[in-house]
Amino acid sequence: MVVFETFLWIALELTVLFVILSFLLSILQSWIPYDRVENYLRTRSKWKAGGLALIFAFITPFCSCSTIPVVINMLKNRVPFGLTMVFLFSSPLLDPTILTVMGVILGWKVTILYTTVTAVFSVILGFALEKFGFEKYVKPVILEGFSPNEKAGWNFKGALVETGKMMKSVFPFLLIGAAIGAGIQGLVPAEWIATHFGHGAWWLIPAAAVLGIPLYIRLSSMIPISQVLLVKGMALGPIMALLISSAGASLPEVVMLKSIFRIQLVAVFVLSVLSMASFSGFIFFLI
Repeated sequence: MVVFETFLWIALELTVLFVILSFLLSILQSWIPYDRVENYLRTRSKWKAGGLALIFAFITPFCSCSTIPVVINMLKNRVPFGLTMVFLFSSPLLDPTILTVMGVILGWKVTILYTTVTAVFSVILGFALEKFGFEKYVKPVILEGFSPNEKAGWNFKGALVETGKMMKSVFPFLLIGAAIGAGIQGLVPAEWIATHFGHGAWWLIPAAAVLGIPLYIRLSSMIPISQVLLVKGMALGPIMALLISSAGASLPEVVMLKSIFRIQLVAVFVLSVLSMASFSGFIFFLI
């Protein structure tokens, strides 16, 4: 009974946050001039454009798979490869809805540090791949099914539709995360988690980063699980490594990337996300 009550509370809290914030963000996106954003990215200095790429990633709350059509569109419009990769790395990790939920559940200090670390690593990795010439491993692509908003305005009906679509895709994962979190809280002994995962061994961080990719735990599922694992005694470093790798390089995303990137770039992308997850985990471990 306690497990079920915990599940209902976590699920209700997350659902309310997701619906309200997703609706507000959907309205905001109706004002985004995608063509002007892409033109700015093409014509401004690298670091200014890199900052805008992060902002663009922040206000477009896409999961890892949903970023692919936007990435294709950016490549077709000759947005510099490095900036496109900055967006690809950061967009699934800097979802404002998820960050708000993270702040409520894990605390704002953790959320601010997470946002800073993932943003910095996204910029460094994106520009590094451009510097080392990985643009040559991009396949010729044809954009299908992506059409930026042609008109700006307060499209409340469209925002409701988009919120419904987002909730339809997110809600099952939200329930799964709430159920797993409630189950861990009610069924897994705190002593067991503290003994096996709370001792802070350094190898738990890269192990968690590697484990995150095949698990495909979305951020909407991982955050309530993270809260319970922290309460049970699991170290924060492995939790953040698992969270970043599972959201930043999920198996479905890697499969979709293979359609636009050659295998060399796909492999480097996965290794880059693993490096980001591991280094971020160590930063949380040290701080």
